Amino acid sequence: MQIAIVLFDRFTALDAVGPYEILSRIPDAETVFVAERTGPVRNDTGTLALVADKTLDEVTRPDVVIVPGGPGQTPQMENERLLDWLRAVDATTTWTTSVCTGSLLLAAAGLIKDRRATSHWLALPYLKRFDVEPTGERVVFDGKYVTAAGVSSGIDMALALTGRIAGDRTAQSLQLLTEYDPQPPYDAGSPQKAPADLVEEYRATTRHPQA
Repeated sequence: MQIAIVLFDRFTALDAVGPYEILSRIPDAETVFVAERTGPVRNDTGTLALVADKTLDEVTRPDVVIVPGGPGQTPQMENERLLDWLRAVDATTTWTTSVCTGSLLLAAAGLIKDRRATSHWLALPYLKRFDVEPTGERVVFDGKYVTAAGVSSGIDMALALTGRIAGDRTAQSLQLLTEYDPQPPYDAGSPQKAPADLVEEYRATTRHPQA
């Protein structure tokens, strides 16, 4: 089973690394980072790079595709090379997935039209432009399409997907071995829980992803 994680300039690191840490440990899975060109790809702060070992042209039939989000997602919305690749590999994937604003790329490629999907809470309204039904759920399964909300939710998505692929016991084992047992010091991880003035501040100042 080949798992392809897409990289592009200014992606959000945890969107890619979170699912990688879980899914790469599925027995007999091959995980590959893929981009338009091989070599290092910088994250949204420019302080971290992941290495793409294969180009889009070299990965033609992955079983699982993971599309991260991040500020760099915006220019990718008009990157026909990437969108065409997503459409091409989706024809044979078992699972096509995204984390955060990566769902907007799936939407731009026309893959989740008329389906339910999630994204970062600041980006949810933009899904409607592509005839996608936005939901604030943390992880959404709709057919073979799996979308995760913002950043950290990619870990939840990966565990849920592991359960579907390799069974509950494998997923539980990976959760145990990664000691994924969140106990956050604050209860401000969603716009429903965070202080209202903080939510409004980010709504007013954040540069929303363009669709």
